[in-house]
Amino acid sequence: MSRPHDPTNPFSPASGRKAVLYARVSSKEQEKEGFSIPAQQKLLRDYAQNQNMSIAREFIDVETARRAGRTGFAELLTFLRRRSSACRILLVEKTDRLYRNLRDWATIDDLDIDIHFVKENVVLSPDSRSTEKFIHGIKALMAKNFIDNLSEETRKGMQEKAEQGIWPSFAPLGYRNIKGSNGKRVIEPDPGEAPIVVRIFERYATGNHSILEVTRMARADGLISRRSKNPVSRARVHKTLRNPLYMGEFKWKGRIYPGIHDPLISPELWQRVGQVLDGRRITRHRKAKHDFAFSGLIRCGHCGCSLVGQIQKKRYVYYHCSGFKGKCPEPYTREEVLEERFTEILKGLQFDQEIMDWVAQALRESHRDEKRHHDEAISRLQAQYTKLQNRIDTMYVDKLDGCIETVFYEQKSQEWRQEQTRLLRDVKRHQGANETYIEDGVRLLELSHHAADLFKKQPPEEKRRLLNYLLLNSAWSDGKLTVKFRQPFDLIAATNVSEGGAKPAKCTHEDRKAKWRPQRDLNPCCRRERAVS
Repeated sequence: MSRPHDPTNPFSPASGRKAVLYARVSSKEQEKEGFSIPAQQKLLRDYAQNQNMSIAREFIDVETARRAGRTGFAELLTFLRRRSSACRILLVEKTDRLYRNLRDWATIDDLDIDIHFVKENVVLSPDSRSTEKFIHGIKALMAKNFIDNLSEETRKGMQEKAEQGIWPSFAPLGYRNIKGSNGKRVIEPDPGEAPIVVRIFERYATGNHSILEVTRMARADGLISRRSKNPVSRARVHKTLRNPLYMGEFKWKGRIYPGIHDPLISPELWQRVGQVLDGRRITRHRKAKHDFAFSGLIRCGHCGCSLVGQIQKKRYVYYHCSGFKGKCPEPYTREEVLEERFTEILKGLQFDQEIMDWVAQALRESHRDEKRHHDEAISRLQAQYTKLQNRIDTMYVDKLDGCIETVFYEQKSQEWRQEQTRLLRDVKRHQGANETYIEDGVRLLELSHHAADLFKKQPPEEKRRLLNYLLLNSAWSDGKLTVKFRQPFDLIAATNVSEGGAKPAKCTHEDRKAKWRPQRDLNPCCRRERAVS
């Protein structure tokens, strides 16, 4: 959300340059744990005052990093677009406070503004050198990787709950979420909804009612959708009848797990409902016999339909337009031809090893502020650990002296030791971040450098996976393959193309580094195209 500028603010005089301020925490828990909006605002306000800037508006967001529709961010974009000439400076604490994904990065880049990342001591503008844009792109990818890692950890926790027999998500109709005896959220029958859901199964199991009729009966009983508060839909009832959770099992990530929750119906009733549902002809889908390397990757340059694989004479693989939109003039193409074209394109990501070493070193140097943040966090966590240990030691002496009861000592010491375990996990996480943050970026460079060699050696499935990682899309037309690289591989490819793929006879270290300087616009958020015929 945005906040109107306070005219009494000491750095609001019109004499300085005008800037906007943006602060974000990715969760309400972060707000409570010290990554607060006021702390970010103070840092940015002090910076603005030192730089003789006046803050025109302040925008903040407090929500999860992956949730769509950040109100503050949306208002920030609207403000900058409407005030395109009056305010061209954006102040933010650091990279991961501004971007939640690569789409945000591209959106901000299109505004052509100066961005001051205060904690990182970096100012990025349309005139910045290509090396600065490249390193900033790596940081944006690392910020996205951090968000993806949080999501991955959440999925791991949900998978662990599933393996323990605990339904790991929101309770379905007929159940409600509660906090179990072990502190984990579990489900139990909802007193209001559970009887209605049971009647849904019992009525449909008779075979005398359609799903629509059962839905109408459930609505008459008062069953509503929790989210919309509207009467329950036919689709929701059908999904309920297919859900094995109601008879004591549940399906999670393609596997069936025995649940520890109380079932609403018996396995016999579940089977009868299934027989009624399956009492019509089932259409069986044939499983694909062949794994084509480029299935779903290439569109036809003539009509936009997908290119599909086909085996000719039991040994040769050809690709042709699916013809979904009608007859297409694009002829059949051998898979070996497409593979050769992709290999040539991926060679465009290769660059001199000395240049790679130089960019990696620049990336490591840019990481000093990030390392300082992790070191400070480790020191703070270690101090908290020591404080808890001192409490445990002091309380143990009090127990020996008879000042406190043994039961109280056991209870509190167990709580504090659990807290110490959590602190040690956080210390390890920060230590690992210090070691892997830059190494992930370096591995990204190495992947681009060796992409062509990796591609040639991989089986079809891995070829497809690698291309999906490197490319946004690709098109084939009249013997030409055109691709769009994902970020930051588009910048690498564009930089190499700017030199025409040729090396001078005598190329010094400075000559090589010059390729990364702004001789032309190498905007990392601009999609680059390259055609190989």
